[in-house]
Amino acid sequence: MERHFDEELKSLKERLLQMADTAQEMIGLAVKSLAERKEELTKEVFVLEDRVNHIEIEIEEEVLRLLALRQPAAGDLRLLTAVLKINNDLERIADQAVNIAEIAADLLKQPPLKPLIDIPQMARLAQRMVKNSLDAFVNHNPLLAKQVCVDDDEVDKINDQIFRELLTYMMQDPKSINRAVDLILVSRNIERVADHATNISEDVIFIEQGKNIKHHIQEEQ
Repeated sequence: MERHFDEELKSLKERLLQMADTAQEMIGLAVKSLAERKEELTKEVFVLEDRVNHIEIEIEEEVLRLLALRQPAAGDLRLLTAVLKINNDLERIADQAVNIAEIAADLLKQPPLKPLIDIPQMARLAQRMVKNSLDAFVNHNPLLAKQVCVDDDEVDKINDQIFRELLTYMMQDPKSINRAVDLILVSRNIERVADHATNISEDVIFIEQGKNIKHHIQEEQ
């Protein structure tokens, strides 16, 4: 295959980075709208969703074009397949941000249940995981990808901590149940963002090292 493919792949990676940056911004805005009680920020999330959807379609069409026209060999085929999978994961990350924004819009109509500390902390970690997973892909860095997988454990711990705390609120005051459940759903959506970042990192490790580490990250440390 003529190496003009390298330039085409570089362009695809740049589009993925743009998509990842936008998805991270959406997460930040959605959680900030809830933590700072600023409903106008939820509207910005919905605007950015359109940008992500547009980039997703562009990337998918370009990958399909390259598959049809260039008939890539094994190594390049793996890369294009990875681009499609990462593209899907990033779109799903943006969907999680939209879910959070929708929940926030409802919660902001009610009195705050508690100061939000753990949820913003969890969101920042998930955003970092998204960034690092894409950096690992673009820079062929399996070590950074493995770190993302390790960070997923920390997100899971915070998610469990949030659940236990909110369960206590619900047991002590039945009037808090609806708000507590909504916050649990916010936490769960952030946890899913981290899962998608982990999926991307696992793909990076497979591409770079030929290892399938799904469900076995502890063995790789």
